[in-house]
Amino acid sequence: MVVSLSAQVRVFLACDVTDMRKSFDGLCALIEHGFSRDPYTGDVFAFFNRRRTHVKLLVWDANGFWLFAKRLERGTFEHWSPSPNSTTHIEIDRARLLMLLDGIAMKNAKLRRHFARSVRIDGSGGGRKEDHGRSRTTR
Repeated sequence: MVVSLSAQVRVFLACDVTDMRKSFDGLCALIEHGFSRDPYTGDVFAFFNRRRTHVKLLVWDANGFWLFAKRLERGTFEHWSPSPNSTTHIEIDRARLLMLLDGIAMKNAKLRRHFARSVRIDGSGGGRKEDHGRSRTTR
């Protein structure tokens, strides 16, 4: 199955172990009280079990919640360390989420230097603005 996410979606991973018996209401409570975030924003929230063999994704789509679940037959999902400013969750981009779900280890993967991290339409001139690494210092 292919998970398609818009470029504007934010992705949050739970750092703590989650009881996989939780469903919509239990995961919403974790998001509201544990993450101090609103589950109705359309953001993606990912939860893992202790052995990191199960993942659940919770997403609001304006009509209701989607709950995606995946159980690995072999192997585990990569473990992400908590960020310094939050011990309950971390934010990653959608590309990293898809790599995580496909079993690609981020320690071995790297984004190419000229990779456009954001492409958006400029409101003033209508032209495209792309980040091709020009804003970073070069050697």
